[in-house]
Amino acid sequence: MNYKQAFDLTGKVAIITGASKGIGESIARFYAAYGAKVVISSRKQADLDVLAKEIEAESGAQVLAFAAHAGDLTQLKSLLDKCIEVFCGVDIIVNNAATNPVFGPVLDCDGAAFDKIMSVNVKAPFEFAKMAHESMKSRGGGSVINISSIAGITPDPGLGMYSVSKAAMNMLTKVLAKEWGPDGIRVNSICPGLIKTKFSQALWENEKMLSHFTKRLPIARMGNVEEVASMALYLASDASSYVTGTIMSVDGGTVI
Repeated sequence: MNYKQAFDLTGKVAIITGASKGIGESIARFYAAYGAKVVISSRKQADLDVLAKEIEAESGAQVLAFAAHAGDLTQLKSLLDKCIEVFCGVDIIVNNAATNPVFGPVLDCDGAAFDKIMSVNVKAPFEFAKMAHESMKSRGGGSVINISSIAGITPDPGLGMYSVSKAAMNMLTKVLAKEWGPDGIRVNSICPGLIKTKFSQALWENEKMLSHFTKRLPIARMGNVEEVASMALYLASDASSYVTGTIMSVDGGTVI
């Protein structure tokens, strides 16, 4: 392997869901900076259009912005079809979109909330990866990267069903990795810990609460989106060509 080219994504096509902000946005910027053609998706087209122009300006990469609801399989199919129409295929899928409509004890999670969590966080990544399988295989292989959570390793208080969904995503990662390896498709999960995003804003805005959480960590601070995106770059590139079925924590040592 050429060491300087290990992380190069030139010629690769990547789709990132939930890409208009936070972790997904940072992954899109990293991929574009390393030469990939990038398809960014979330629910709001206007936000995506602004981001696409920013990424194109800073990296010179080709960026396609396409709005799609991650919980709607018809919209996901349209997203993939548009990607193939414009870029002739796909090499990298980042399943980043997720939802958690409830916070509190599982007794307060009704059937509708459970169905929504499992549909967006587990079923959609499963079905979207299946949709992309044929294109990836035909191009000699690819990489599926599932953005999970340390909640899928150890339950987070108040996030019971979200934790269940992320544990399911981690097992889905292992199943697909084992079955799709012969097709040249690698499948891995990234499990972020406390990362500074809008999702965790209520915690990091409260200095006392943040200090209580971070002071016990081996790396005693919260993480940033770039630290997750750099792991996603590794898993998308040839630098990780012998890596599949892994559950990689980016958490400052939270789960130790």
